[in-house]
Formats: sequence, C-alpha cells, structure tokens
Amino acid sequence: MARRKRTSPVLQKSVRRAAGINSIDPKLDLGNGLSLFAFSALIEAMRTQENAYNTALSNLDKLYHEMLEKERELADMTEHILLGVATRYGKSSVEYGMAGGVPKNQRRRRQQSESSTSSSKQPSFVYSVNNNGNGNKPAATS
Repeated sequence: MARRKRTSPVLQKSVRRAAGINSIDPKLDLGNGLSLFAFSALIEAMRTQENAYNTALSNLDKLYHEMLEKERELADMTEHILLGVATRYGKSSVEYGMAGGVPKNQRRRRQQSESSTSSSKQPSFVYSVNNNGNGNKPAATS
C-alpha cells in the first residue's frame, strides 16, 4: 500500500488569500516584510517543499517494493539451496544440517500416548452451585 501523499490545507488557504490580495493590488506592501511578493515567494517555497516530500514518499514506496521483491527472491533461493544440498547429500546428512535443515534422523516425532493422555485427563474438582450463597466453592468429586 502506498504511503499517503501530503496536501497542506494551509498552503491551499494561502493560495486563495494571495489571489484575493492580488485582486486588491498586485504590488501591495503592508510594511515589515508583509508584501504580496514575499507572500507569493513563501507560498512557492512551501509548494516546492511539499512536492519534494511527496516525491520522496514515492521513491520510498518504490524502494520498499523493490526490497520486498528481493526478499521474495532471497527466500526462494534459500529454499532452493537447501533442497539442492538435500538432493546432493541427502536429508539425513551432516551437510544438510550444516546448511540449516533438520536431518531426518534427528526430527522428533510426536508420540501417540502424549496426545491421547493429555486430552483424557479430568479436573480434580467441579464447581457446584447451591442456594446457601456460597456457590463458588469447589466440591470434590469422587
């Protein structure tokens, strides 16, 4: 997703105000550096700055997408390299382990007895509700 480009509401307001001032007097000078010429120069500086910022965002988006593509290429090559080592040396070899794979003879298998015993365990107590106001006390089951 591309980054949102910036638009300045202050810049838009200033452009409208400069157009209004220009209709009053194109050479208006209010003293203390407040002139239409200085105002227009600052507007153009801001517009240039905003354009540079938005261009930088676009370039950053481009670099980010290029980086993601390289990352995908690298992930594919990493997988292919490991498969190549497995093809040449075998999945049970020391070389396969050195390349980052888990050799077949070192993989742990999940045992059936572990999964069946953990799910068949029952709780040692059951909560019962009685009408004496102590409904949250556990009652032992036999």
